[in-house]
Amino acid sequence: MKDTYFGNWLTDVWGVFCRELKTIFSDGGFLIIFFVAGFGYPLLYNLIYRNGVLEDTPIAIVDEADCQASRRYIREVDATRELSVARKCATMNEAIDLLKDRSVNGIMYFPSDFGDDLAAGRTAKLSIYADMSSFLYYKNLLMGSEFVMLDEINRVQVEKAVCYEENLPYNRTFSYSIFLISAILMLIIQQVMFYGSSMIAGTAREEHRSFATLPGNLSGYGIGRVAIGRGAVYWLLFLGVGIYITTIVPAICGFPQRGSFWDILILLAFFVTDCVFFCFTWSSFITRRETVFVLLLFMSPICIFLTGFSWPDCAIPRFWKMISYIFPSTFGCKAFINLNTAGGSLNTIQPLLVAMAIQTMVYYVLSCISLYIENKAVQRKV
Repeated sequence: MKDTYFGNWLTDVWGVFCRELKTIFSDGGFLIIFFVAGFGYPLLYNLIYRNGVLEDTPIAIVDEADCQASRRYIREVDATRELSVARKCATMNEAIDLLKDRSVNGIMYFPSDFGDDLAAGRTAKLSIYADMSSFLYYKNLLMGSEFVMLDEINRVQVEKAVCYEENLPYNRTFSYSIFLISAILMLIIQQVMFYGSSMIAGTAREEHRSFATLPGNLSGYGIGRVAIGRGAVYWLLFLGVGIYITTIVPAICGFPQRGSFWDILILLAFFVTDCVFFCFTWSSFITRRETVFVLLLFMSPICIFLTGFSWPDCAIPRFWKMISYIFPSTFGCKAFINLNTAGGSLNTIQPLLVAMAIQTMVYYVLSCISLYIENKAVQRKV
């Protein structure tokens, strides 16, 4: 069997696999990223955002309208779980001073024409200002005011015999941690793999080595077997990390888990495979080991925003929409949220799985091309 093409192919893949595995576990930087970021970071993130629900955020009220409608609105705002009216101010300057002193964490402003606009059937406007030292302050101020606004709308609809129904099926407590962590967990898999593989790639290029000739004794000449041999190492390692992140971490932190384990495993198989060849393709541009740490701060916020979990897809500009298709996390995070948070099935996320499969094929071809070009360049230097 060793003399057949398939036998040589398996021998080469195994040789590349063993060599890459040895390289990985002899690299201290990779091991730190893999164990600390891969296993510790998900728990750390959950610890930071463990208080996913903040209650009775103190706010200041500036009511220039001083009418029945504004006073009723203020009473209802004070009755919400999210907000507490701590001070009533005569001017905005007074309220701003309280905000600067951290006596309050937000301001709600009613203009003088608020009551007149309501009475005339026009759109009445009010303004809110939040202390952005914590996103939870902004969330509470926005949601508390919107709850009261929806209640006012419901009051008008009831008077006009229009039915109104509120249905919040997935995150009824509006916990920020449940909202955020579901997307963050999948992004961690992609980012940790990219940083780890890029460190290995940067080290090899600093030493003028090519991944295509790592074993030095390939029986055949296929670049594809090198990509698959190396990829199998990362796939096995990060499939384990993925299972830990998507099943064990939510269980430890008490997050809702509505997806089947086997459905999540299928999703991980698609997502991790996609991430492997994504990392191989883009790590071909990493020439120095330290470069990856610069990308750490640059890439993560962009990737998490482009998943669309915090902003409607329809509101993302077309340019950034096209950019989002570069990253596996765009599809993986959405699929995990739909599967595990919303309780969907594989049929629900099928378009996202298809997108990841197409992305995997594209990145596999690109990673093979980059390996071929790099191997030729190293051979010319030698």
